[in-house]
Amino acid sequence: MKLILRLLLNALAVVILSYILPGVGVDSMFTAIIVAVVLSILNFLVKPILVILTLPITVLTLGLFLLVINAIIILIAAKLIDGFQVVSFWWAIIFSLLLAFLQAILHSILKEDQ
Repeated sequence: MKLILRLLLNALAVVILSYILPGVGVDSMFTAIIVAVVLSILNFLVKPILVILTLPITVLTLGLFLLVINAIIILIAAKLIDGFQVVSFWWAIIFSLLLAFLQAILHSILKEDQ
């Protein structure tokens, strides 16, 4: 039940950011739920591989290269999902930063309710 609630909160964050950011678009709430699921799967499967492969450059940039990895994950999700558009790499970086911030806020609200 907690996993479903977290996915719905992530989908809500995706919808909110699609309204705020002009470079990101989501067609419907159902698409946002699919985006949340696909981002979770990509973060679980692909992100660790990318982090290991780019470890030297991540260390050299003091971790800032992780922003690039997050943007790549979002762009992959945009290519996989019809109805989810990200205009450019820079919008993907902005989207990933704001998504992480909004998810932290929404999940902290969820923890206070328990």
